[in-house]
Amino acid sequence: MSRIGIRPVQVPQGVKVAVTPTTVTVEGPKGKLVQEYIPEVEFVVAGNQVSVTRKNESKQAKAFHGLYRNLVNNMVIGVSQGFKRVLVINGVGYRAEVQGNILVMSLGFSTDFGVVIPKELSVTIEANGQKVVVVGADRAVVGKFASEVRSLREPEPYKGKGIRYEEEKIRRKVGKTGVK
Repeated sequence: MSRIGIRPVQVPQGVKVAVTPTTVTVEGPKGKLVQEYIPEVEFVVAGNQVSVTRKNESKQAKAFHGLYRNLVNNMVIGVSQGFKRVLVINGVGYRAEVQGNILVMSLGFSTDFGVVIPKELSVTIEANGQKVVVVGADRAVVGKFASEVRSLREPEPYKGKGIRYEEEKIRRKVGKTGVK
């Protein structure tokens, strides 16, 4: 039995969960999210809880049991509280700014990078252009956008320059000593 799949998802006040034969819809104060699912699993909405059960003991049903429980849990958290990723920009002359729906970053190259911000996300800049805060209801979209921004200039181990997550630690290396 799946340890994660058997736990019910708690639905807070102000969040509505609707189940159709092919989709689960979660609606709350921060937005509305829709997730399709396979017919091997079944969702039961009872009061302020959503339970995920599997219809048979096939390998595919077992694999998707815990997955869909966590997806619904992330949807409930997203529409009630939202998700947030903070990126820290470190380097001389490195900075970011938001111009309309484009995140423009100067990262030490001859030209600036411009990344289009998805319409379901909110991006703000803090600490004189050194922190980029990505906020949204869909955890996957927030994480994907943050990883795309980070991949533009990943942190290097010698000076630590680049874009890193706020909670990320960079393992520093010692440079050349110059002794022959």
